[in-house]
Amino acid sequence: MSSRAPVLKVRDLAVHFRVDRGRFFRHDYQTLRAVDNVSFDLYPAETLGIVGESGCGKSTLARAILGLVRPQAGSVVWLGEDLAGLSDEAMRLKRREIQLIFQDPLGSLDPRMTVGEIVAEPLRVFYPSMSRLQVRERVAGMMKLVGLSPAQINRYPHEFSGGQCQRIGIARALVVNPRLVVCDEPVSALDVSIQAQIVNLLKDLQKKLQLSLIFIAHDLSVVRHVSDRVLVMYLGRIMEVADRDSIYLDPRHPYTRALIESVPIPDPVAERARVRRALEGDMPSPLDPPTGCVFRTRCPFAAPVCADRVPVLEALEDGRQVACLRHEEIRGFAEETNSVPPAPES
Repeated sequence: MSSRAPVLKVRDLAVHFRVDRGRFFRHDYQTLRAVDNVSFDLYPAETLGIVGESGCGKSTLARAILGLVRPQAGSVVWLGEDLAGLSDEAMRLKRREIQLIFQDPLGSLDPRMTVGEIVAEPLRVFYPSMSRLQVRERVAGMMKLVGLSPAQINRYPHEFSGGQCQRIGIARALVVNPRLVVCDEPVSALDVSIQAQIVNLLKDLQKKLQLSLIFIAHDLSVVRHVSDRVLVMYLGRIMEVADRDSIYLDPRHPYTRALIESVPIPDPVAERARVRRALEGDMPSPLDPPTGCVFRTRCPFAAPVCADRVPVLEALEDGRQVACLRHEEIRGFAEETNSVPPAPES
């Protein structure tokens, strides 16, 4: 990937919200760091998977890239142009190139509009000079491309299944020929069998149309199937970035290890014999994150230094990046003993 120029560069991106935690008419404003100093690149025709627990900032990051929320710091550079500095009108025009697929298939579709009107709406917004015949032909062709019959063009969303509604959402996103599509948990609301169909559809469309994808999901097995690289987030920060095979076969960050170990193995014997190091406790409040490494309160390998220093995202020799002060020590010990070193005594 490094031999090609990235289409998207996110640098030191920070999105903060002011939250009032006061009670009984008393104001107590605090800062919620939903996205904190996030940097990554996205390359042409690449799929970048973004994973992490609920509340880690995945969707807020996606909305900042799309310009739906304004970042407090950092830049989002799309094809050499910083989107964070654009006016609302200029950003609206940029959305021809950057589209979004929503999480809730049915909830993201207007129940009062036909499927044809829903898919055609971006064309009428961005290409008002297109004739009705051109719009209808483009919509019919896009419906056929995503596996829907053009004969259903005058039906309403409630007449379709959840998987079909998500295909409608995909058609609406792709009808203006974007170069980047942000998929915000597009299969989490679907049955498992339907999830596979939608994921395979996205992979096929990416190859045909040479799309770049940002794929946000909770399910690590889905992310492994669809992604070229994976970015792991926790409390608004990046923990690790690596290519798909490296991050699943040799995770370097303790949080990545815990996420992968939480994925069940479809073999009852192997699953029963498996040794898990499950995470203890809940994710801390983003309004009051831990000092130093934000993951240290749940990390089985945390040391006193982890409370004092904020780990930076360190580039390793194999191209991956990891934000852990003890990653070399943990990996070296694991290779020798097939276990992990205990945390030093405080």
